Amino acid sequence: MLENGSYLRLNIIQTDDMADKVFRLVLNSTYEESEKVPDFTSDIQKKSNLTDETTGNLMLLLSEAVTNAIVHGNKLDASKQVIAEVQIEPDKVISTVKDNGEGFDPAVTKDPLAEENLLKEGGRGVFLIHELADSVEYLENGTKIRFVIKREG
Repeated sequence: MLENGSYLRLNIIQTDDMADKVFRLVLNSTYEESEKVPDFTSDIQKKSNLTDETTGNLMLLLSEAVTNAIVHGNKLDASKQVIAEVQIEPDKVISTVKDNGEGFDPAVTKDPLAEENLLKEGGRGVFLIHELADSVEYLENGTKIRFVIKREG
């Protein structure tokens, strides 16, 4: 246990604040680091009693947001970090992912369902996040995304 009451294990920090729990994952900007997201979400599920459905949605959303931050935000620069935080509340899960990039304007993303984009390999992450999350916000000039999903069960 750290001096501030936080726990540090495998780059996961959990703090208890009344009924809410906050989990934090700090990653270097590499593809290998993004592979820590499933274990991170499994750890959250065990400590927060999330349903399998909520955990599956959280894992997919975090994976997409973290990959976007690593690849597009930080341009795979391993010296730059991506910080993912997940706050568990009784009725919802609030997640943020922050990168050190130059920012992102979601208004300029291409529609992956448009005919000219259907066969392209990329461009579905932001679309998927908007489809699965109950709300999505872009903060800090697009270097931070916050999404909320309602807890199932």
